[in-house]
Formats: sequence, C-alpha cells, structure tokens
Amino acid sequence: MNCNIAVIKGDGIGPEVVTQAMKVLDAVGEKFGHTFNYEQLLMGGCSIDACGVPLTDEAVARAKASDAVLLGSIGGNTSTSPWYKLPPEKRPEAGLLKIRKELGLFANLRPANLYEQLKGACPLKEEIADRGFDMMIMRELTGGLYFGARETKEVDGVMTAVDTLTYNENEIRRIAIKGFDIAMKRRKKVTSVDKANVLDSSRLWRKIVEEVAKNYPEVTYEHMLVDNCAMQLVKDPAQFDVVLTENMFGDILSDEASMITGSIGMLASASLNETKFGMYEPSGGSAPDIAGQDKANPIATILSAAMMLRYTFDLDKEADAIENAVKQVLVDGFRTCDIVSEGTTLVGCNEMGDKIVERI
Repeated sequence: MNCNIAVIKGDGIGPEVVTQAMKVLDAVGEKFGHTFNYEQLLMGGCSIDACGVPLTDEAVARAKASDAVLLGSIGGNTSTSPWYKLPPEKRPEAGLLKIRKELGLFANLRPANLYEQLKGACPLKEEIADRGFDMMIMRELTGGLYFGARETKEVDGVMTAVDTLTYNENEIRRIAIKGFDIAMKRRKKVTSVDKANVLDSSRLWRKIVEEVAKNYPEVTYEHMLVDNCAMQLVKDPAQFDVVLTENMFGDILSDEASMITGSIGMLASASLNETKFGMYEPSGGSAPDIAGQDKANPIATILSAAMMLRYTFDLDKEADAIENAVKQVLVDGFRTCDIVSEGTTLVGCNEMGDKIVERI
C-alpha cells in the first residue's frame, strides 16, 4: 500500500516524538511491504514564527489532500512565550481548532488502558490498579464551548466574558453513532456523560443518545453526570468501556484518564471525520521544559501511528505489530523518565524509538 501522510511536527517535544513515530512507520513499511510518503506542514508556534499565523490555508489544503495527518504537539510556555501575548485567534491552539473544523474531525478517540508493566506508575490504590482497565473515551470535537460564540465586553462598568455552549441534534447523533459503533467492536457498553441536571445542551444530548441506543440492542448503555464520572474514574476505572461525551467534558476526563495509566506520555488519540480520514496525535502537551533534551516519551505518538494504520488504512496486522512491540519493550524493562522505576532501564526518546523498531 502507498500511504500519503501529512506530518505536522509542531512545537516543543513534538518534532522529537513525531520523528520516532515516523521511524516506526518506516520499519512497518519495510516489514510488510508498504510505502509511507511524508509531507511536512507547519502548525502552531512554528507556523506563527514562519508565517505569522498558527495555520495557513495552504497547509489546510495540503492536509486535506493527504490520506491522514500525523501530528505532534503544539504551543509553548503560556507564561513566557511571546505567542501568548497575541490575541486568542492568533495563538498556537487556534491552529488546532481550525484544522479540526476544516477537516471535519468531529470524533476524538482516546484509548486509556493500564499496561501490566506500568501498574507501579499508576497513582491509584494498589487494589484498583491490580484490576486494570481498558477504556475508550469518545469526545465530540467540533462543537460545544470551544466553538461557540464568545465575547468579552464591559457591562455596566464591569468586564464580562461570555462563552456559548451550543449543540444541535445532528452533531450529537453522529458522535453517538460513532461511539456505539466502537462499542460493538469492544465490550458493548457505553457510558454517556453529561450534565443533564443543569444544562439544556446536556438534556438534548441525553435525548439523542437514547434514540441512537435503540438501534444497538446488543449494547448496554447508561447515563452518568460528569462530576460523578470524574470520581468514578479514580474509584473504579475498570467499569468503563466506551465513555461518550461532549467537547469540554471529554477534554478534561481524557486527561484524567491518561494520568491513571501512569503517564500522559502513554495516551494516543485519533480524530476522525465521517470518512476514514483522521488526524492522529498524542494526548499530551508540548512539554517545552524538556524539549530538545531527549527526555520525551514517544510511545503515545507511536501508538497514535498504530491507530492511523488501523482506522484510516485498515492495516490491523501492522497496527498489532506496533502495539505488540511497545508491550515487549515495556516487558523488557525499558522506560523513559516519566515512567522509570526501580529495576527498569532508563532510555531517552530516540533510544525508545529504536527499541520499538528492533521489536518490529
């Protein structure tokens, strides 16, 4: 297979971890007879420096012309970087919102599972970690507060900010269908998370999810308020299979889920549109404090590349090869600094990529 991938390395540790993912993809291509063609694009702070904007229209067009997008991390230190002295629409994260919207990436898949070898890094009680967990957080990605109308103005002499949370039934229905479809391939359970006791948008969310659920009689589903879900994630994460939720709740809950896996550096993600096109990225940030020091954990980005092979290119065997190689590296005791523990071997970002390539 010939695969054309738009590569956005981004800022901070982005270039380091994406380079390792490309290295792993090339190893897969060599083993299984595929060719991966990369076109590198700019987004985020590096695009601001080079082009004056966080994402150019040309970069969007070139991303649309690709088969998939592999993304690193964007942004910098919000306290010291000159990027954050710009208006919000000119800051690095504006590029991320724009590309999600332009590419129609409404469904964000964030798997969170606890590897046997990383139970010691899990911050939860030992008896909870011993049970393990394997969940998929399905986050709606192009609606809600992040894309609603916003305004800051003076009202009666008082500065007042307004952010608008808006969802229509079509936006909710398509992410619900995607969530139930994913559940059919897993353990056939959906937990729909909302704030229906307070928000009209959540009441509509609940209504549409119930309508969609009728078409999936094999799937068990439940509703859960977001504050309860946040508690349950640390109390009993093993209860979850597919967690279906809106944009802001999904952002917060998926970061919480990533930390109970032992490190955010282990959490991959995929953002899909209504076709097989997707953008694949680690869930963590750009970590500017360790950028360029060969300390970053590339596993989340490498696992994101595996998700790309599985969901966009239907290369399940090749995705399995990457995931199995990651597991074997952990079994063999190699760790980056965020997950290192007594009795394991500390390696850098580049060496971790090499170790995974060796096992492929």
